[in-house]
Amino acid sequence: MKKLSELLSATTVGELLGDPGTAIHGLTYDSRAVGTGDCFFAVPGTLRDGHDFIPAAVGAGAAAVVCERIPETPAPGVVYVRVPDAAGAMADMAAAFYDHPSRELRLVGITGTNGKTTTATLLYDLVRALGYRAGLISTVVYRIDGREVEATHTTPDAIRLNALMREMVDAGCDYCFMECSSHAIVQERTRGLDFAGGIFSNITHDHLDYHKTFAEYIRAKKRFFDALPAGAFALTNADDRNGNVMVQNTAARVHTYSLRSMADFRCKIVEMHLDGMLLRLDGRELWVGLLGRFNAYNLLAVYAAACLLGFDREEVLRVLSTLHPVSGRFEILRAANGISAVVDYAHTPDALENVLRTIEEIRTPAQQLIVVCGCGGDRDRTKRPEMAQIAVQHATTAIFTSDNPRHESPEAILDEMIAGLDPAARYLRIADRAEAIRTAVMLARPGDVILIAGKGHETYQIVGDVKHHFDDREEVRKAFGLLGAH
Repeated sequence: MKKLSELLSATTVGELLGDPGTAIHGLTYDSRAVGTGDCFFAVPGTLRDGHDFIPAAVGAGAAAVVCERIPETPAPGVVYVRVPDAAGAMADMAAAFYDHPSRELRLVGITGTNGKTTTATLLYDLVRALGYRAGLISTVVYRIDGREVEATHTTPDAIRLNALMREMVDAGCDYCFMECSSHAIVQERTRGLDFAGGIFSNITHDHLDYHKTFAEYIRAKKRFFDALPAGAFALTNADDRNGNVMVQNTAARVHTYSLRSMADFRCKIVEMHLDGMLLRLDGRELWVGLLGRFNAYNLLAVYAAACLLGFDREEVLRVLSTLHPVSGRFEILRAANGISAVVDYAHTPDALENVLRTIEEIRTPAQQLIVVCGCGGDRDRTKRPEMAQIAVQHATTAIFTSDNPRHESPEAILDEMIAGLDPAARYLRIADRAEAIRTAVMLARPGDVILIAGKGHETYQIVGDVKHHFDDREEVRKAFGLLGAH
């Protein structure tokens, strides 16, 4: 519990109606979650405006309302605070309510289009293997040292974020590694956090349904580095054409990593096989259990960040060689007859291209490559034909299917995917995802490779507003006759 005045001292206040000494028991921006004595934040959203829910929040017992427009008829006994930016104020006040937990952690944020989950998770695994307690905030899962918490967003809202970090501090964590999505940065969810460092992976075509233009998407990512303090490090991918753009206005210490050019941290792929690859990393050869050029970048970023955090390089290299792929990221399942299925979260054109190039590097001309992929509904429609083009360019046969259709017709999504494909392209369209996976396995011969892209670790399929249980890995095991095997 905190006095409202303590929380308001952390943010910019335009107008205050009521007693600033009011006790605040909790924070929320969801009127359905308001309890007696809570502070409700009326945050304008893309679909709904939190100001419309102020009466419901007050009716549920809110003691204070933070808003951008004070209602014409304020309710008696409730404190109203007008602020210029409700989302920003919520982040500032959440950090204060939970006693600024990020200041007690060495917090590293990872942003970029692809690689965020793998980089954050591998850093978490590495630091714990080195004997330290750590927290993880990722698309797949949140972790408080060894305890697992279900992930709701890539980067949760500011209240949840600070609450999680307070739990991490209370559990004795020294470090926290978190994905910072472009949505989260623009929506001020990472505001008020003290970062020890930031990592930029890459930036490619994604989320244009939200950001509208690629330039705006770049600016969203760049905002994260612009906000880093002088004592932090900013680690950027020198091989990405926007890598230098990200850090050009940061106050943090800039470091670079690269597979192709001069940089502070360098790596080269020496050999690649289906069970791993040999890297030359900072002049040392290292066998790792992950595959692909994209994972070489992820591992290099992990190594560089660990070094910048002050860990011993030899110890870091030793642990890197023991790390395993993240769930649903180039996860390989094998049938008894030698067919291999790769389940991967690739849901952007660049990510799909990266995974397909990796498979091509390790398969022989005699091995077919069958690709199963789709595109999500209510999301960036411009990437749909691009995804299909990439699939047919690399695959022996492509099978286009549903991803998470949400409120769109699966058939309409498939129509947009195949628009513009060469009539001679080898592809099938099967809207039912389970049937598409079964068909891929039926078409495969012993030794062939199947890529099932787009959902990775997800254990659901969203149709309308409902999440139905669906796991690509389960469907593969069923088709392979391995149900119950792991």
